Amino acid sequence: MELQQPFSLKRFFLQWEWMLVLIFVAVNVINMNLSPYYLDAEGLRDATMSFLDKAFIVLPMVFIIILGDIDISVASIVALASVVMAVSFQAGVPMAAAMVICLLVGTACGFVNGWLIVRFKELSSVIVTLATMIIFRGIAYIILEDQSAGKFPAWFKFLGWGYIGEVPFMLIMFVLAVLFFSWALHKTAFGRRVYSMGNNVTAARFSGINVDGIRILIFTVAGLMSGVTALFLTSRMGSTRPNVATGYELEVITMVVLGGVSTSGGKGRMIGAVIAVFLIGYLRYGLGLINIPAQILLIVIGSLLVAAVLVPNFKWSPRAR
Repeated sequence: MELQQPFSLKRFFLQWEWMLVLIFVAVNVINMNLSPYYLDAEGLRDATMSFLDKAFIVLPMVFIIILGDIDISVASIVALASVVMAVSFQAGVPMAAAMVICLLVGTACGFVNGWLIVRFKELSSVIVTLATMIIFRGIAYIILEDQSAGKFPAWFKFLGWGYIGEVPFMLIMFVLAVLFFSWALHKTAFGRRVYSMGNNVTAARFSGINVDGIRILIFTVAGLMSGVTALFLTSRMGSTRPNVATGYELEVITMVVLGGVSTSGGKGRMIGAVIAVFLIGYLRYGLGLINIPAQILLIVIGSLLVAAVLVPNFKWSPRAR
C-alpha cells in the first residue's frame, strides 16, 4: 500500500502550474512595458475572442494525452465540420439545423478516430490520426475545392462576436466547458480510470476498466469539441474554406504539453492547460501590438515547451547518495 506523502508547502508551490502563473505574470508585465495599449480592459477582454475558439479542443486533448495517446486530426475535423455546415446552409438547410450537422460531423469524425485506434491496436494513435487528418481535410477540399462559403444569417455572428452583458459569449461558454471537463477529470470515477489507463493500460484492463470504450468516448468527445470550435471559428470569420484551422492541432497540443500534461501519459491537470491557453493567447496578443514577427513568438513558445519538459525532471530527480 502506497503511503501518502505529508503536505509540503515548498512542494506545493514548486508545482509546474505555479511556474506557469509566474510566467503568465511576467508576460503581462513585459507586454505592459512594450506597448502602452496593452493594459486596456476592453482590449484584454476582446482579445480572448481571437484565441478561445481553439481552446475548446484543448479540454478533451488533456484527456487524450493523459491516456498516452494523441490526436493530430482535430484541425482537419474543424475544417470538415465547418465546410459541411456552410454547404448545408447554402443548400437550404436552416442555420440551426446546419449547426447541429456541424456538431454531428465533428462527433462522427472523432468516433472514427477512436474506433480505428481500438480496432487496430498495432497502430499508434499518431499514425491513425495522421491518416484521418489527411482524409478529413481532403474531403473538405473535395466538397468545396478552393472556394469559400458563407453568407450566414446575421444572428450567427453572435457566437464569435457577441456579448452577454460586458462578457464575450465565447468566454462564458469556455468557462462553463472548463468547469465541466475539470469536474469529469478530477472529481469522478471516469477521471480516475483515465489516469489509471495512462499509467498502465494493461493493469487497468485487468482491473476491469473498459479501456476500449473509454478511449472511443474520449476521441468522440474530442471530435464534438472540434465541431464546437468550427462553430465559433466560422462565426468569427463570417465564411469558411477547406484550409481553415490549419495548424490548430499543433497549437492545441502545445497548450496541453505546456500546461504540464505528460506525453507519456498518466500525469497532468486541467488547470495547467487552461493557464497555458491564456499564457500563449496573451503572449501572441501583446507581441502583435508591437508587430513582433511570428517567428519570434514560435521561438518563445518553443523555449517554454522545453522548460515544461525539463523542469519537472530536474525538480523531482532523486539526489545522489
